[in-house]
Amino acid sequence: MSIKTALFATSALLLATSATAYADIPVGHLADQSGATSDVGVPYAQGVADALAYINSKGGINGTKLAVDTVDYGYQAPRAISQYKKWSSGSDKIAALQGWGTADTEALTGFVGKDEIPAYSGSYSGHLTDPTGKGPHGSKPAPYNFFYGPSYSDALRGMLMWAAEDWKKQGGQGKPKYVHMGANHPYPNAPKDAGEQLAKELGFEVLPAVQFALTPGDYTAQCLTLKQSGVNYAYLGNTAGSNISVLKACQTVGAKVQFMGNVWGMDENAAKAAGAAADGVVFPMRTAVTWNGDAPGMKTLKDISKMSDAAGTAYRPVHYMAGVCTAFIMKEAMDWASKNGGVTGPNIRKAMYQKKDWVPAGLEGVCVPSTWTENDHRGMTAVNIYRAKVGGDTGAGVDELVKAGTIKLEKLTTVDVPRKPEWLGW
Repeated sequence: MSIKTALFATSALLLATSATAYADIPVGHLADQSGATSDVGVPYAQGVADALAYINSKGGINGTKLAVDTVDYGYQAPRAISQYKKWSSGSDKIAALQGWGTADTEALTGFVGKDEIPAYSGSYSGHLTDPTGKGPHGSKPAPYNFFYGPSYSDALRGMLMWAAEDWKKQGGQGKPKYVHMGANHPYPNAPKDAGEQLAKELGFEVLPAVQFALTPGDYTAQCLTLKQSGVNYAYLGNTAGSNISVLKACQTVGAKVQFMGNVWGMDENAAKAAGAAADGVVFPMRTAVTWNGDAPGMKTLKDISKMSDAAGTAYRPVHYMAGVCTAFIMKEAMDWASKNGGVTGPNIRKAMYQKKDWVPAGLEGVCVPSTWTENDHRGMTAVNIYRAKVGGDTGAGVDELVKAGTIKLEKLTTVDVPRKPEWLGW
């Protein structure tokens, strides 16, 4: 069974396990199963779907099942908005939304705020972190937007802080050169200004941004630009699919660059596909372990995985695990809401502020502690920085490659990014 087929099967199971639409808690689930970011969207969405199915199998929200409607919107923001309007009207209005991309999530911010529907997204845009809209950068108020992980901006800040120290350790002379790379799109652009400003403050020479599309292609020209300009550190703002093309092209032309991927820009599948070209890529990770890691919560995670892989043989990448953490945070917020006035949007939102250093029960050592407040939706500012290591042929399956040590995701450090007021919403 393919991953996409498994996702559809899990979605059907979620609907089948719902007793009646009237009594259940409606949840909308926007997924990219076929669009430009489906390379990472599919495993993330499968994690969300499996987690919600598992929650239903254990009684749902204090005895009430979740009625989950998963829709593949193909990473097309207009389709996401149209689908949201269907979900947010009528008697079966959704209680919460599990979303995905930056363009659609930012476009829906005003709608979910007006409709009081909590939206848990796969977008970590810093623009979604200011619930009041009173921050210094004029971001729209995002009182009902939440995500699990450091914002794109804080993750990039953390990597730049690491890079500044790395430059010194490597004995670098003069100012290191930094460049932002990615498509001219809300997702890769989200942290661009924040990253370039901090890079200048840290002593980098910031070069003009280099664009490349969200889809795989021939990016030899971009790599030649990096080589000719002597770039030392480059941020890859796209998802893994197109990043792989860049890594391979730059390896071919001999561009010696320390690449820093965004959170969706590198994982085990990308390391396999890119092979030796992925060796050394640095990226942020928002779970405390990988699939074969040792943590108390791994037993629960493996049980969740069996919702779409009964045999328990699938290797799940880090994005799947993040989807599970996101779904379980929503679940526990709903648990609290059900005991404090009912599972409504305002009560779910209020529940998000009840815990500090929040790790969902049963997922200890897997999900990273998070804290949201009424005035600050930056759930975490600690950035766990990892490096992809690839040594040898990557023709085997991911599980085999990881077990053999051919592919490793090695933790380098944790950077505690300052929670500066002036960085809220940016």
